[in-house]
Amino acid sequence: MRSQYRDNQCFMQYVLQYKRNTFTKNSSSGFTLLESIIVMLMMGVLMAIAAPSWNAFLNKQTLNTAQDQAFQLMRQAQAEAIRHQVPWQASFRMQNGRVQGAIHSTTTPAIQANWQNFVSHVQIDTKETTLLLSNSIYRVRFSHKGRVNGQIGRITLVGRHDTRTKRCVFVSTLLGTLRKAENRPRAQNGRFCY
Repeated sequence: MRSQYRDNQCFMQYVLQYKRNTFTKNSSSGFTLLESIIVMLMMGVLMAIAAPSWNAFLNKQTLNTAQDQAFQLMRQAQAEAIRHQVPWQASFRMQNGRVQGAIHSTTTPAIQANWQNFVSHVQIDTKETTLLLSNSIYRVRFSHKGRVNGQIGRITLVGRHDTRTKRCVFVSTLLGTLRKAENRPRAQNGRFCY
């Protein structure tokens, strides 16, 4: 009886061991094809929902950066006019599909100025930009006191692919006050950036 009990016990251990070995050899880790397809489909739907929002966010950030660049160039031209006690100007143009800006004294031709590239995917909105235009260059001049020489106005920047979102830099008074603005839902005097 004891030997039979021992045999049964050995046999049970053998069966358990065999099952463990068989289970680990035959089991496969990972996902089935159906599970993988479902996960990929869900990711595609989420990306389709999120992509337009992400693109709009990136466009706004790019425009904000370009607006800051234009504002800083105008401020720098104003400061240089006061520092050197001679008129200076900030100039803007589109060159090879890219917005560029420069500051220089009014006695230096704009072509000879040190032009800096703005961030890419931005362009000047010619319909809403009211700075003086001469030889495809928009400009604003500051007197030796930092005041605007002549004309007040604005430069308006838009995205290359999304022209609905706009950012502006205004020279809003003859004293040389500068300010930033963005597009609004309603037009004022035919313009949306005010």
